[in-house]
Amino acid sequence: MSDGGPSPAFHFLAGLSTGMLSALLLQPADLLKTRVQQSPSSSLIGTWREIASGPRPLLQLWRGTLPSVIRTGFGSALYFSSLNALRQHVARAKLLTSAGIVSTSSPNMAHSSSLPRLSNLANLTTGAIARASAGFILMPITVVKVRYESNLYTYRSLWGAGTAIIQSEGLRGFFSGFGATAVRDAPYAGLYVLFYEQLKSRLNALRAVTPISDSLDLRREMRSRVSAPINFASGVLAAGLATAITNPFDAIKTRIQLMPGKYGNMIIAGRYMLREEGVRSLFDGLGLRMGRKALSSALAWTLYEELIRRAELGWGAKNEQAL
Repeated sequence: MSDGGPSPAFHFLAGLSTGMLSALLLQPADLLKTRVQQSPSSSLIGTWREIASGPRPLLQLWRGTLPSVIRTGFGSALYFSSLNALRQHVARAKLLTSAGIVSTSSPNMAHSSSLPRLSNLANLTTGAIARASAGFILMPITVVKVRYESNLYTYRSLWGAGTAIIQSEGLRGFFSGFGATAVRDAPYAGLYVLFYEQLKSRLNALRAVTPISDSLDLRREMRSRVSAPINFASGVLAAGLATAITNPFDAIKTRIQLMPGKYGNMIIAGRYMLREEGVRSLFDGLGLRMGRKALSSALAWTLYEELIRRAELGWGAKNEQAL
């Protein structure tokens, strides 16, 4: 622990553990989404029947789990640690506070969050920057993950997948679809943090029938009882809204990463999909992605905030004992 609470390493490890857990539990939904998006003739029911009628259907649903866990685990670690650093920096900037970018609230107000409270603009911006940065660093494993989940490729190992991509496409192949990924992830993360913080504030306001006293013990008790349910509900709703808005870029990204020779870049892919398949193709896999994102984001954020909250309580208790 640092003097100001949990250390950056703790934020990194908290993000890593929550990301890996959510990826492992929800891999079947991610695989089904990729299969549905890979072709205009694919459907959820048809894809499910194809997997169920094949060899070892249960294992097939978790195909690509290793690259998915690596990508989501380290992606969450980088995202949460960089987001925390950005939010802390913004929260400490006096100029930003005077400009209204950092929110201030009464000490008597109850909150479920362990994070600095910022303005809508700051939440949107910090979320987008943190996600885009993490996405770029982990783009190679993202490409491998998507191709593992598809039935268009028959990779047997991560090393084999990497070798095949280098031989056929060069290093550039590891960044196929980055434009669409960035356009999807940055707005998604920014909107998610914006919606998440707003929903938490509104749910806390609905619950706060009576003011919480100045007692530190009472404030801690309130946060312990209701923070996790409020954070989880806020995460589900925020992810659903952000997913619906950004799904077209996810559909385009998947096509580019699976068939880069055919779809080229984001603009070419978007035009081709609209011309050949219509607007509906941009929303292929929306239900699956919305369900998976709602659960994964809510799970990751709730566990992450709970770990940070408990670490801060432990740090505060040690300080009180020292005094």
